Amino acid sequence: MEKRIGPFIPPVHAAGTDPAYIPGLSSPSPAGADDTAEEKAAEQPPDDAVVQDAPEDAADDAADSAEAADQAEEAEETEEAEEAEEEDGGPVFKVSDRRGSITADRTGVRFTLDDQEAEFDWEEIGAVEVDTPRFGRRFTVTVYTGTNRWFEAEVEAPARSDLKVWTDELDVALDAYFERSEP
Repeated sequence: MEKRIGPFIPPVHAAGTDPAYIPGLSSPSPAGADDTAEEKAAEQPPDDAVVQDAPEDAADDAADSAEAADQAEEAEETEEAEEAEEEDGGPVFKVSDRRGSITADRTGVRFTLDDQEAEFDWEEIGAVEVDTPRFGRRFTVTVYTGTNRWFEAEVEAPARSDLKVWTDELDVALDAYFERSEP
């Protein structure tokens, strides 16, 4: 058995030797592989012989439609809950753009961005800060929690004049729900 004396040199990754290497992209199959695929397709029975799978497909379709009905029902319940919150007489602040939204209502402050959501109850919020830039249309709300952490969300306004309106509406909601504890 041989022992090497000197540094260990690991094998070189393909990208280091081949400038056209793209990770995840496989090399083309050999010329004879196409012939075997055609032979396998010829050996399979025609579509008329696969009638037994139809009831399973129908069951899958029924399950999908049941899931869709459940989701629609949940969406209606959510809308009804939001309407009930608005009917309670408390102010509700809600702004959104193409990716995210900021909501402040009687339950707390809620940030959403794409499919992620962060919700803060009024009891855990230590402070709320609003930032509107001198130039631009970004409306930023930062929520500071009692654990010395902060979370911020940004929403792009359709017009620069909306920033002042949104600030005033958020102040109304904060005045109604956020209790400041005096030391």
